[in-house]
Amino acid sequence: MLASPGKEGLVLSKRQDNLTIATPHVSGDWTPEQVDAAQREMLDCLMIEQNIQQHVSWYYTPMSLRFSDHLRPAATVYDCMDELSAFKGASPLLRAMESALFRRADLVFTGGQTLYEAKRSQHHSVHAFPSSIDKAHFAKAKEITQEPEDQASIPQPRMGFFGVLDERLDMELLRGIAAARPDWHFVMIGPVVKIDPAELPQAENIHYLGAKSYKELPQYLAGWDVALILFARNESTRFISPTKTPEYLAAGKPVVSTSIHDVVHPYADAGLVRIADTPDDFVAAIAESLQEPAPGWAASVNQFLSGNSWDTTWNRMWNLVRQRLRPHNTSAVA
Repeated sequence: MLASPGKEGLVLSKRQDNLTIATPHVSGDWTPEQVDAAQREMLDCLMIEQNIQQHVSWYYTPMSLRFSDHLRPAATVYDCMDELSAFKGASPLLRAMESALFRRADLVFTGGQTLYEAKRSQHHSVHAFPSSIDKAHFAKAKEITQEPEDQASIPQPRMGFFGVLDERLDMELLRGIAAARPDWHFVMIGPVVKIDPAELPQAENIHYLGAKSYKELPQYLAGWDVALILFARNESTRFISPTKTPEYLAAGKPVVSTSIHDVVHPYADAGLVRIADTPDDFVAAIAESLQEPAPGWAASVNQFLSGNSWDTTWNRMWNLVRQRLRPHNTSAVA
């Protein structure tokens, strides 16, 4: 059931390093049951047409079990990056599906320490893997001098945020700090998801530039004076470990964040990030960040990030997976 873009079916996209992305395209008119049935058929066709004899099933959401629970992998990994059940619009089936995935999984990886603490009692082999980054990609921001067109006309100083704009965004905090300092400008990059765009704070010094590609992010970061993590403290952020924290730091930008647990520990503990939760405290923290960095701050950031790469994380993960491969499937690949 392979297809070309724009049609129902599985679209294959070949990337570098022997990687192929299989993306299911389904009709918006189908029921959830029809979508599951179609994806199951697509998956079965893929296994046959690509002659996949051995494989590892790697899940980012338990909901994928609905169309893949018939597979017999050499190993099963649950890569739990967020507490998805706490997100707005989460399926009521998610908790039950996660329990089923815990029973099947050989390994559970969590995207941060707080999530690890929440999940480690639910499975016999849970391992924390906090956010990793492509350090070299974001470090490009230190050298870039040409501004993107839609940011070039925004006055400085500029405070920036990139990420999905959804129920996790602390809109009252953004509204408060923008009102307190009309001479500062706030650049907000990312798609608006699950909330009404009309709810977003509006002011002459708040600039919504929409979604940007991963490749473009260093170009925008280069023009910021301070990078922000404007997450509300609620159920949807209780377990998050924002990847943007080390990405901002790799770009050489001072960071001010709300007191998200996995930002406070270890980033604030190490003196790399400032923490504030009220508009007044946030304004004060930004003002401090606009000054010259403390002696040794850049060296401390580089030291902290030195072992934080996707390659290092992948090697650690794959070594754990290899130990769980079924004896008769020791040559299995992901």
